[in-house]
Amino acid sequence: METLWDIEQVQKILPQKYPFLFVDAVLEIDKENKRIVCIKEVTNNEFFFQGHFPGKPVMPGVIMIEALAQASILLFAALKPEQAAKKPDYFLGKVEAKFKKVVIPGMQLILEVKGEKMIATAGIVKAWAKVGDEVAVEATISFGVKAT
Repeated sequence: METLWDIEQVQKILPQKYPFLFVDAVLEIDKENKRIVCIKEVTNNEFFFQGHFPGKPVMPGVIMIEALAQASILLFAALKPEQAAKKPDYFLGKVEAKFKKVVIPGMQLILEVKGEKMIATAGIVKAWAKVGDEVAVEATISFGVKAT
């Protein structure tokens, strides 16, 4: 089992860049079980808190889904490094999500993704964003991969 990709390694893999980069580090990669654990530090100076909502900031659900999608790309890169090296385009497909907990500044979001099916051109994953042991959102995400 491999551990720890820092933000520099994450930036080499993900096509998203600041301010739309929502994974700060990879804590764990388990290739055998097709699983990755990442972290997102939720800080008060995130751009989306300016309007969501002033005086009572709440992390938008769509941002949590995007963070899980980015963690899914990192899992794909770990499992399919030959495909990821081609710097493909990633396309979000279907998302089914259940939101269970409000996330606010100061919290640490643990992003856990488990691959259900991964092929060279697509993936389906189960994903959870947690604060401590509490699930904030759980989702099933499908995505496509196209080498350019």
